[in-house]
Amino acid sequence: MLLKVLIITFLCILPAVFCVRCYQCASSQDNKGEDNCGAYKKFNKESHIAVECFSDESHMPGSFCMKLTQQGPKGFIWDGRWRQVIRRCASVAETGVTGVCNWGVYENGVYWEECYCSADECNSSTFTTSSITLIVATVGTVFYLHKLL
Repeated sequence: MLLKVLIITFLCILPAVFCVRCYQCASSQDNKGEDNCGAYKKFNKESHIAVECFSDESHMPGSFCMKLTQQGPKGFIWDGRWRQVIRRCASVAETGVTGVCNWGVYENGVYWEECYCSADECNSSTFTTSSITLIVATVGTVFYLHKLL
């Protein structure tokens, strides 16, 4: 019986894992004076199209999304704080989990924050989160099907 529950759980999660769509951009690739990836202002989802992470359009294949933000200390560059944002698909998180953010400071004083999530287009927001709807739906489906079996 436990085997049936595990198989059903795997089948419920499987499509979400292999079909995740993420935004991909890097502020380092923006033209001078542009902020297409949301380094200094809110990310504009209307001007970007999310790509499926296992498609040819994806710069890096993966099963979840990632957002990396880097920011220099005040005075790092003469015009104030320097910021860079990278949004893309990812296949391995250092922590091994999604729905979390890790942060730190490099030796040169640059602050970095790396966030991982597993829902479609989840790397568009300021704070990246995992899909609670997906988790609740999966658990609910497993319990419902468990009662039927």
